Amino acid sequence: MADSGFSSSTRAVPAVSGVPRHIAVIMDGNGRWARKRFLPRVAGHSRGVESVRATIKSCMARGVEYLTLFAFSSENWRRPADEVSFLMQLFIKSLEKEVGRMHQNGIRLRIIGDLSRFDTELVRVIESAEALTAANTRFNLTIAANYGGRWDILQAVQRAAAKNPEGMQGLTEDVLAAELSMAFAPEPDLFIRTGGEQRISNFLLWQLAYTELFFTDTLWPDFDEKALDLAIASYKGRERRFGRTSEQVQAAAAGANAGNHA
Repeated sequence: MADSGFSSSTRAVPAVSGVPRHIAVIMDGNGRWARKRFLPRVAGHSRGVESVRATIKSCMARGVEYLTLFAFSSENWRRPADEVSFLMQLFIKSLEKEVGRMHQNGIRLRIIGDLSRFDTELVRVIESAEALTAANTRFNLTIAANYGGRWDILQAVQRAAAKNPEGMQGLTEDVLAAELSMAFAPEPDLFIRTGGEQRISNFLLWQLAYTELFFTDTLWPDFDEKALDLAIASYKGRERRFGRTSEQVQAAAAGANAGNHA
């Protein structure tokens, strides 16, 4: 992957805005939502698609530029075979149904993850959707499917080694970061996990180094614009130090304000 030009939060202090530029979400709780209503687990996954649509709309309305959703992890293959099969079919149907609308609204869609385990029909639909939206610049939607953070780092190392097998001893963070699945985007400012669990579950391990974390008991099918606003409000209340002291952060902010009014 080509260098995107986005700086690493461990190498330089990134610009901080009132609204997160990039939000990453683990959409958890579909099965529990269905179980509470005495419905099959798959009903929760179907309802969750509506929350995806609403969250995209809400993010765009609030000035968020990038949204990355964890749809299916590399560990989710351990789930019951019938549920996995349903999820694959739901993925195909959702892409086919939604990609035209995404394109009309200027949304660029990317799918990250190891696609080699998907059947040819799903891969075809993914490639078609990505090609259709490739020139769009209004909003960036990324779906992580058969994705794992350790896999991401490993395949980045393998790509870097293939390009320069003699130079691995001098491998730098910039070289490695350029080969990661999310090299085209800035690091997430805000990570949201629904469903009450408080872990990142092998999602964007490299990219979340300095991301603000927000956990909510709200189940994904119930996640709406009010829930998103609560997460963004929490983000706005954080002091993003990136290794600095509070005094340094405040001095830098005062200097920037003075420069703006000069």
